[in-house]
Formats: sequence, C-alpha cells, structure tokens
Amino acid sequence: MSSIKPSVSVEIQVPFYDLDPMQIVWHGNYLKYFEVARCALLETFDYGYVQMKESGYMWPIVDSRIKFINAATFDQKIRCTATLIEYENRIKIDYKIVCLDSGKRLTKGYTTQVAVNLETKELQLVSPQILFEKLAKIS
Repeated sequence: MSSIKPSVSVEIQVPFYDLDPMQIVWHGNYLKYFEVARCALLETFDYGYVQMKESGYMWPIVDSRIKFINAATFDQKIRCTATLIEYENRIKIDYKIVCLDSGKRLTKGYTTQVAVNLETKELQLVSPQILFEKLAKIS
C-alpha cells in the first residue's frame, strides 16, 4: 500500500435540529458529519462526486462503522477529521470527531466505497486509474 494518506479536518457547530429527544446528537447525524469531512477530503485531490461522475464512475458506500464514545450536544463545536487509509481496490476513510474546546474524543469510524462503472454498472475490483492519477498530484 502506498504512503499517500491525505487528511482533512472540518469544524462543525452542532445545530439544534441534529439533536434527539435526549438533547444529544442523534446517532444517524454522525454519518452526516462524516460526509461533510469526506467531501472536503475528496476535494483536496480534485476527485469529489462531480469529478467521479465525470470520470465515468460512481463510488457507493458499501460499508460503514461508527463507534460512539461520548455524546455531542447542542451548540458544541466539533472537529471531524477524515483520513484516506486505503485506495488501491476501494476507498476507505477513517474518521475521528473531537470536541474543539476540550479535545475529548466523541466518535470514530470509517466508510468504505467501491468503484462502479457508470455505463456498465459493473463493480471494479481495482480502483480506476483516474484515482491514482489524482492522488499522484498531491504526493
């Protein structure tokens, strides 16, 4: 595996509408925070969802995992860091969410995406060359 491991952090202030009746962030919203960080990460090597489509591939998420450690709450400022850890045969991104004020870890997880040819709808067993070309530009 190559040593390219781009990483991006985004800051989010928890909005009221992300809370559940117990006044903590509803568990499904952590995936939304992962998505915000994932999009920022993909943009760092110019391979966001628009560029993926233009290159002839879609990259659906086929697996995700979240480990809840501490709850995020209303108006809390959090940092979600996304790090690309695999890309040869799939895109696997690790996430860590921490409280900006205390540094306390709140959540961690990962998502896995695979390339699917838009025209044939066939799963690609190896990541398309375009991904390697995009990543080579940042190494």
